Amino acid sequence: MNRGTVRLGVGSRLVYDGEAVEVVEFAATAAGNEVVLKDGRERLLRVAVKELLFSDRAAVIPEEPGVSAEDLEDVASVVLSRLDRAEQERIADLMGHVREVRCGYRSGNAELAAPGEPRPEYDPGLPKMVRYEAKALELGVSVRTIKRWVAAVEDRGAAGLAPRARGTTVLDRCDPRWVETALEVMVEYTDQSKPQRNEVIDRTRARVAVRFGEEAVDIPGKSKAYEALEELERQHPTFRLSTKRNRDIAGRPRGVFGRLRPTRPGEYLLMDTTRLDVFGLDPLTLRWINCELSVAMDWYTRCIMGIRLTPVSTKAVDASSVLFQSYRPLPVAAHWPREAVWPEHGIPRSVLIDPRVIDGPMARAGGPALVPETVVIDHGKIYVSEHLRSVCARMGISIQPVRLRTGRDKPLASYCASSG
Repeated sequence: MNRGTVRLGVGSRLVYDGEAVEVVEFAATAAGNEVVLKDGRERLLRVAVKELLFSDRAAVIPEEPGVSAEDLEDVASVVLSRLDRAEQERIADLMGHVREVRCGYRSGNAELAAPGEPRPEYDPGLPKMVRYEAKALELGVSVRTIKRWVAAVEDRGAAGLAPRARGTTVLDRCDPRWVETALEVMVEYTDQSKPQRNEVIDRTRARVAVRFGEEAVDIPGKSKAYEALEELERQHPTFRLSTKRNRDIAGRPRGVFGRLRPTRPGEYLLMDTTRLDVFGLDPLTLRWINCELSVAMDWYTRCIMGIRLTPVSTKAVDASSVLFQSYRPLPVAAHWPREAVWPEHGIPRSVLIDPRVIDGPMARAGGPALVPETVVIDHGKIYVSEHLRSVCARMGISIQPVRLRTGRDKPLASYCASSG
C-alpha cells in the first residue's frame, strides 16, 4: 500500500486485487474495524482495515488533482475477464480490424501475415485517412468510429474496446455540476404542475451559467440531456407518473423507520371509514342517499371484528359502535350468513370445544370476541373526537394515530373498507 499519508473514508477509491473498488461503509465488529467495498459490478466485499493498510493486495488512489482518469480504471485483464465468450470474440475481431488499419496485418506482425496480406487498400505506405475510409466502408461505420477505436486501442489496448462497466450510466458521462443542478430543478417542480423535459433542460442551462459562469460547465447535447433526465427520473419522479403520485413519492421519509408488527390477536385493531360507490334508498323519503362503511379489523388475524353501514355520513357514535362489536360480535342469525362466520382464533387446533355447552350472549356470535389493546386510527374527525377517546380511556385502550397523509401506515384497513 502507499506509504504516504492518505485519507481512507466512505467514498475513497482503491485498487484491490487489480480491480477498482470504492469504500461504501465502515463497520465495527468484535474482530476489529472493517470496511465494505463495492466494485464496478455493484458487488460488495467486507475486508478488515488492517488488510487494506498492510497488505500488498490493496492500494489507495490518492485524492489529488494530478491523479489521471486512468488511475481510476480497472486493469485490462480485469476488464476483459468480465466479458462473456461472445463479447470476447467480438473484441478479438475488432482488434484484428484495428491492427489491419494501423499496420496492414490483422495479426499486427508481418511475420504472421495471412495469405493476401497486406491488402491493397490497407498497404502501410498509404495515408492513414485512406486506410480509415477503406475500413469504414468495409464495416459500414463512419470514419469517426474507426478513429475512436484506434484511439481506444492506443490508450488502453484491447480493454479500450470493451463495453462500459456495468452500473455506469449516462450520468457518469455528464458534468456532476450539471447533474446536480438538473436534479435541483426537478425537485422544485414537486408542488407545481408537471413540466416538459425541454423546460427543465433550459432552466438547468441558465442556472448553471449564472452559478458557475458561461462555458465553465460542459452542457450535454439534447439527446444526452434527455437520456440523463430519464436516469434522474428514477431518483425523483417528475415527468412520467401523475402529479399526485410524484408528490407522494417526494414526501416519503428519507431515513429508515420501523413499523408496527403484531404478535398476538387484539394487539392492534385497525379502524377506517370510506364512502362507497353505491347508493341506498331511504324508505321514508324514497330518495337515493350515499352510504359510508366503517370497519374494524384485527391486524394479527386479519379478521373483521366490527362493521357498520351508515347513511350520508359517519358519526363518532357509529365508530364507537364498531369498536363495541369487537367485544360483543353480532349474532349469526340476524346479521351474518353461516358461510361468513369467522373461526375462533387463538385456540390450538388440538383443543375441541363442544358448542352445546357454550351459553350466554356469545353462544351464536358471528365471530370471536376480542379485547383490543391498541386502536390504530387516522386523523378523521370521528376518530379524534372526544366521544371515541373517552370510550377508549374507559375501556383501557391505547390510541395510535398514523402519520398525516401517509396511507401506507394503515393500508390493510383502508383496503378492507374500500373493498367491503
